Amino acid sequence: MKKKLWEIVKTALISVQNKSVRAIQRHVIQHLYNNNVKTRIISFYTVCHISTVTRWVNRDELQDMPRTGRPVVYSQPAHLSLIGFYCQTRPLSVSGCGRWTLRLAEKYLEKHTGVIGVTISKSTIHRILQVNNLKPHRSTYFLHISDPDFFPKMNHLIKLYSDPPEYLYCFDECPGIQVLQRLSPDLQTEEMKMRLEEFEYIRNGTIDVLAFYSVNTGKVHVECRPNHTKETLVEVFDNHLKTAPKNKPLHYIMDNLNSHCCYGLCKVIAKYSNIDCPPGKELHNMEKRREWLVTNNKRIIFHYTPFHGSWLNQVEIWFGILNAKCLRESYSSPDAMYNAINEFHDLWNTLLAKPFNWKYTGEGLPKKAVKRVIKMLNSEENMEVRFAVKQLKLMTNIINDYWKEIPTPIWNDLNEKLTEKYGSLKTIIINDKAKEKKRNERIESLDCLVKLLKKKIKTHFNIAA
Repeated sequence: MKKKLWEIVKTALISVQNKSVRAIQRHVIQHLYNNNVKTRIISFYTVCHISTVTRWVNRDELQDMPRTGRPVVYSQPAHLSLIGFYCQTRPLSVSGCGRWTLRLAEKYLEKHTGVIGVTISKSTIHRILQVNNLKPHRSTYFLHISDPDFFPKMNHLIKLYSDPPEYLYCFDECPGIQVLQRLSPDLQTEEMKMRLEEFEYIRNGTIDVLAFYSVNTGKVHVECRPNHTKETLVEVFDNHLKTAPKNKPLHYIMDNLNSHCCYGLCKVIAKYSNIDCPPGKELHNMEKRREWLVTNNKRIIFHYTPFHGSWLNQVEIWFGILNAKCLRESYSSPDAMYNAINEFHDLWNTLLAKPFNWKYTGEGLPKKAVKRVIKMLNSEENMEVRFAVKQLKLMTNIINDYWKEIPTPIWNDLNEKLTEKYGSLKTIIINDKAKEKKRNERIESLDCLVKLLKKKIKTHFNIAA
C-alpha cells in the first residue's frame, strides 16, 4: 500500500515542479483523491486535517484566493539582503572583527537604510533568522587538520584500536590545572534544586596530571607532578615500565610534544627493551628519535598521533571524565587536589574501569577536509603561510589516496578556487620572511597541487566520455 501511495505522489510531484509548497501539497491531495485513496488516509499521509482535505478535493484552483490586507513590507530580496548583511559582514569593518547583535543591527540599519532598502526592527531580524534556522552569533572550537600525513597516521591508530595488541597504552599529560579554592562552601537550595558555587576564588598554584590508559582493560595509571619537564616525563615512564609486564611487547600511543621524543626517553625505552640505545650523535634531532621510537624491532614501540590529532588518543576521554568528576571542586592546596585525584584513580580502577567502545572509522573526513579548505581559500589573506602550505600538501595527499571517495563537483570547486586564488597564494608565499630555498619549495608545493588536480580532473572526464 505504501509503495502504491508513493508512486501516486511521485507522479503528482512531477507535474507540479517549480510550484509553491502549498500548491504542491494541494495537488498531491487532489491526485490521491482522484486515485480512489480514502480521505482519512490522505489526511494522515499529507499531515492535514480532514476538513482541509475535503475542502481542496472540491476546489479546481489550487492557488489562494485574493485577499485584503497590508502589502508585504519585507520582500524576498529584502530577506536575502538582511541575511547576507547579518551573516557575512562584521560591525568593525576596518579590523574585520566583532559580531552583530539584534539591537546593534537594528540601530545600524536604521541609520544606513540603503543596506537592505528599509528600516527593520530587531524582532523582525530575529524572526527572519529563525525562519531560516540561522544562528551566526554562535560559535564553537574545532581542531583543523594540519598534518599532510594525517590520514595514514589516523588509519594506523584506528587499526590498533580495532585489533589492539595485548598491552596497548594511551599516554598524555593534562598540564597547568589550576588549584582553585572557593571562598565559601557550596549551597544546596530547595527552590532551584541545584548546587550553588561561590564565584570568587583563590588560586593555590597549578599541577600536572600524567596518565597511562590501558585500551584493553580500561584501567589507568596516574601520577601528579608540579611540572611536565623532560626529566619528569622520563621518571614517570620509568615508574610505569616497572609495573608493566616483563618480556612482553608494549605499545604506547601519544601526541607529538617535544618531550615525548627526548633522548632521555629513548634511553629508558632501550633499557627496558634490553637493547643498546643509539648514541646521541645518531639521534641528534626529533625526527631521528621519533623514527627510532616507532620502529618495531624492539620490545617497546611508540605510536604517534597526527599533528592536531590528539583527539585520537583515548586517554583524552578519561581526562574529560576526571575533569567532570574531580577537577572542578574547591581545593585549598595542591596536596588536597593530589589526594582527590589519587582517590578518584583508585575508585576508577576498582569500580568503573572498562574499555571505551571506540567506533570512529574516519569515514567522510577526507571530504570534509577538502570542503573546509575550499571555504578557507575565500579568506586566504588571513591564513598563516606555514598553515597554508600544510593544507596544500594535505590536499595533494588526499588527491593521491582518496580521489574516488570525494564527489567530482567538490574537486571542481577546489580546482576553480585554486585557479582564482593562485596569484594571491603565490604572493603570500613570496612575501614571507622565510629563506629563499624555503619559499621556492612552498611555491613548488602550490604548483604541484594545481597541476595534479587539473590532470586528475582531465583524466576523469576523458574516462567518463
